[in-house]
Amino acid sequence: MRDDPRLPTSPGFWRSPLRGPWFTSVLGLVLLTGITVLFVTGLLSYAAYNPNLSPVNDKTPDKGILGFYLFAWPTNPHWLYRLNQGVHVTLGITLIPVLLAKLWSVVPRLFTLPPARSLAHALERVSLLLLVGGGLFEFVTGVLNVQLDYVFPGSFYPLHFYGAWVFIAAFVAHALLKTPTALRNLRRMREEKDDLVSPRPTEPTVSRRGALWFVGGGSLLLFVTTVGQNFGGPLRRTALLAPHGGGEPGSGPNGFQINKTAAYAGIDTAETAEDTWRLVVTGRTGTIRLSRAQLAELPLYSSALPIACVEGWSTPDQWWRGVRLRDLAALVGYEDDPPDVFVESLQRRGAFRKAALRANQVADPRSLLALYVNGEELSPDHGHPARIIVPAAPGVLNTKWVARMTFGDL
Repeated sequence: MRDDPRLPTSPGFWRSPLRGPWFTSVLGLVLLTGITVLFVTGLLSYAAYNPNLSPVNDKTPDKGILGFYLFAWPTNPHWLYRLNQGVHVTLGITLIPVLLAKLWSVVPRLFTLPPARSLAHALERVSLLLLVGGGLFEFVTGVLNVQLDYVFPGSFYPLHFYGAWVFIAAFVAHALLKTPTALRNLRRMREEKDDLVSPRPTEPTVSRRGALWFVGGGSLLLFVTTVGQNFGGPLRRTALLAPHGGGEPGSGPNGFQINKTAAYAGIDTAETAEDTWRLVVTGRTGTIRLSRAQLAELPLYSSALPIACVEGWSTPDQWWRGVRLRDLAALVGYEDDPPDVFVESLQRRGAFRKAALRANQVADPRSLLALYVNGEELSPDHGHPARIIVPAAPGVLNTKWVARMTFGDL
C-alpha cells in the first residue's frame, strides 16, 4: 500500500518538482514572523474589550489562567485600536496564500505510513494535526467574521480565543523543532533530498522561485484589495474584499462608515423623539434624568476621534461634540474620581447592546456622550439622540442610542 503510486500514502504519488526543503523553509519563515504578529495583535485586541472589567464585556468567562496578560486598555494614542486591528485583519488576509502554499508543500507528510513509528513520532504527528487544524480554524473563523458571514455555532469570541491558544501552542512547538532546520536549508546552495522531494518528479513548468513570486503576488493582491478599509475617502473603494469596502455611506457630516443601522438594531423613532427620550444617569448621589435639550445646555466639548471595528475597518477622525463622561459622573457624585461606567442602549439585540468602560476611559477629557458629529446632530444610524465615543476603544464599546449610564466600581 505504501509503494502503490496510485495512493497518496506512496511517495511516488506526489510528483510536483516544486516540493522540497528550501521551498517549504522559505514559506515557514514567512509564517513564523507573520503568525507571531497575528497572535500578539489578537491578544491586544482581546484586551481592548476589557473582559475583566464586567461580566457584560467578558465573552469568554471560563478563560482562567489564559487571561494572565489582561490590563487596563489605554486611551493614548487615540488611533491605537485602529492600528492594532487594522494590522491584525489585513495581515491575516494577506497571509492566506502563504498558509495554503505551505500546507500544499508538506501535504505528503500527512499521509506518511506508518502513522506512528515511535511515541515521539506519534506526539509529533498529533502536534501537526493541531497545527494544521488550528491554523485552518483560526483563519476560516477570522475571515468569516470580518466578512460578516459567521456561520459557526456558538460565539466567535470564545471559539477564536481558545482556538488561538491551541494553535499557538502547536505552532511554538513546531517552530522550536523546525526553525534551525529551515535556516540551514536556506543557507544551502544545493537542494537537500528529503521526504518532500518526489522520487519521480514531473517536468517543471515553473521554478521554485517563480512559485514563490506567484504566492507573493497573491498575497500582494489580497493586501491591496483589503488595506483600504483602514482609511477613508478614495482608498476605501480599493478594499474590494473587505466587508465595508465600498464608498462612504451617504453624504454630508454623517456620511461615514457604520456597522449596524438603526433599523437593524430595532430602534423605534418614538423612543428617540425629543419629548420621550431621557438619559438616565445613576451614581453615588442617586439618579437623574436628562432630556437631550438639557444635555445640550451643559458644557460641550469636541474630540477628533475615529471609529475602529473588530472586523478591521475604521473611519478617519470625525469631529464629535457632546458632554464629557467625567462631567456626567460629576453630576451623580464623582467630582474628582470618575469610576467605571455601565452603559445601556435602546438597541434590542446584539452582543454589545450593553457595555462597560474603565475609569481611565471615563476620566479622559476626550471621552464624550456625543450629541453632534462634524457640526450636525447625529443621524439615527450614528446613534441619535446620543452615543458614546472614547479614544482608542473598539467600535462596539462606543455604544449608540444610549438610554442609561450607571457609574460605580464594576
